[in-house]
Amino acid sequence: MFLPVSMEEVKKLGWDYIDVIIVTGDAYIDSPFSGTAVIGKYLLKHGFRVAVISQPDTESDKDITIFGEPRLFWGINAGCVDSLIANYTATGKPRKMCDFTPNGINNKRPDRALIVYTGLIRRFYKNTKPILLGGIEASLRRIAHYDFKTDKVRRSILFDSKADYIIYGMGELPVLEFANALKNNENVKNIKGLCYISKELCDNTVILPHYEEVLQDKKLFHKMFKLFSDNSQAHSAKTLVQKTGDRYLIQNPPVYYNDDILDEISDIEFERAVHPKIEGKVKALETIKTSVISHRGCFGGCSFCAIAVHQGRQVISRSISSIEKEVNSIVNMKGFNGIISDIGGPTGNMYMMKCKKMEKSGACNHKRCLYPEVCNGMNTDHKPLLNLLEKIRSIKGIKKVFVTSGIRADLAVHDKINGKKYIEAIAKNHVSGQLKMAPESADEKVLKAMKKPDNKSFLEFCRIYKEYSRKFHKNQFISCYFIAAHPEESEQKAFNTHNFIEKYLDFSPEQVQIFTPAPSTWSTCAYYTGLDEEGKDIYIEKHLNRKEKYKEIIMGKGKIHKNYKRK
Repeated sequence: MFLPVSMEEVKKLGWDYIDVIIVTGDAYIDSPFSGTAVIGKYLLKHGFRVAVISQPDTESDKDITIFGEPRLFWGINAGCVDSLIANYTATGKPRKMCDFTPNGINNKRPDRALIVYTGLIRRFYKNTKPILLGGIEASLRRIAHYDFKTDKVRRSILFDSKADYIIYGMGELPVLEFANALKNNENVKNIKGLCYISKELCDNTVILPHYEEVLQDKKLFHKMFKLFSDNSQAHSAKTLVQKTGDRYLIQNPPVYYNDDILDEISDIEFERAVHPKIEGKVKALETIKTSVISHRGCFGGCSFCAIAVHQGRQVISRSISSIEKEVNSIVNMKGFNGIISDIGGPTGNMYMMKCKKMEKSGACNHKRCLYPEVCNGMNTDHKPLLNLLEKIRSIKGIKKVFVTSGIRADLAVHDKINGKKYIEAIAKNHVSGQLKMAPESADEKVLKAMKKPDNKSFLEFCRIYKEYSRKFHKNQFISCYFIAAHPEESEQKAFNTHNFIEKYLDFSPEQVQIFTPAPSTWSTCAYYTGLDEEGKDIYIEKHLNRKEKYKEIIMGKGKIHKNYKRK
């Protein structure tokens, strides 16, 4: 079933009240890839009545008042992407298209959607039930953060939105605990994964530099972000406190998830479709309709990536039986063509990979799992993933299983027992013509700023992959992603990356993105402060024309590239 989006559906269900109303900036897709659907159906599974208001009109009460007020709370998310990243390019130009909006026209999600939607609710319901913010926008903006749109440091979005609470990270467990606490008139302020505002300072906490201090002092902003980053692991994090004006933002430690919990969460049936009352094609559905999530989290530690901030550095994986059950349900879908679009997660090949130390006490704060090289404490065995892919391929009704999540070449090459077998399996069975890889850069200093390893393992992966592609008589390619104008990149370093591509790769890259300073990443901290993770000065390119120039250089286009070639 779909969660109801109209009173007509609520009446058909026989409900005389609604416990939770979720307001979202995306079209409602009932899919395991949609936070709205997952949270809503997880609450439904545990006995709560949940309705959805999808991309409401922000100028009137016609959408926001459709259900009246909820019995317990409002839940607001901006959608699967931070609203400012969804609405603007890296150079500040408005995006015309949106994959999460009907017919692809980007005219439904407001800037700073959490602030706008909270204001919309409070405009028509003055003293309403608690308003809870969640999703990626809330997670990334939960403490003082650099805002690329205004080029300023903003306070926690909890203050600016005037909402009551934030649940950050993956929210199934804390949202369920929050709903139960409200239902039973219990205190919610001890729930892990929760942020709230207090007039009093808590005991046994880590005190972050005040908002007013980080607003004026970039070194204090850097110190604040390091404390925030060091207290992001469920096993070791402490409660964080940041004074803002005469009040305090309180961030409780994050929630701990494990493989069994992920199986329990994944045991939910989804329609894998846009709600029928939403008119127009939603492009995002094309890529996720027959895709399967095998794991969550990422220990890659890339400085520019927000995945670890939201999902955590510890990888949790579903059992093969759980995934098999989901694939069988896809096989039974009307019109299924036999193709699984993807099996993966934030990466294509971290399934079942764990570190014993991380399991007991959380990830190391003083070093990365994969930088400058793969830590020997990390289990990089690809055998469980090979078993999973083999099992899914053998299911009746499956013609092809693609892996389109990005693959970490360093993990595959590091695994001396099963890594080569994995690359062979990918080349033979799991590529639709192009394999996605993300070297991001080829300049040594830029890679260091990104906390990405050098490209030796990438080149070795490419060599093995091409060898197997030839063996199986497959005309297959590698599609690479690169980032232009990342902190530390200069014009010459952009040329270094292009020269690497020209020397070692047999294609011109089309997937080059200008660095976007997403809130609450180390790369964004560097972009704002001019300091790397160690607090040393780092080169930052902020001129828009030069950012575009670096992109053209990497892609081998533009007048400057032709002049360089002549020299």
